[in-house]
Amino acid sequence: MEGLANLVFLAFLIAIFYFMLIRPQKRRVEQHRSLIESVGLGDEVVTIGGIFGTVQALRDDEIDLQIAEGTTIRIVKSAIARRVTEDVEEELGASGEETA
Repeated sequence: MEGLANLVFLAFLIAIFYFMLIRPQKRRVEQHRSLIESVGLGDEVVTIGGIFGTVQALRDDEIDLQIAEGTTIRIVKSAIARRVTEDVEEELGASGEETA
């Protein structure tokens, strides 16, 4: 009987581990993958290092990012943390006015 209780407890811990750690991490990875695939020319993005820039060229796994007039850097696509244009759209209300 005690062996069954230990087995149920172990199954319960595995289920908690799955729903608290593994599943949310898979969701974050999928969201990041879709973000990287949706980035296009002219999009303003932020890198994981905090650098803001505008996408100038796209290659298989690299992006040319203009960070200032006449200054372009080359980064890997996976270094993109977020798209700034999405952040601006979320801040704007349905009427086009900025919300607090």
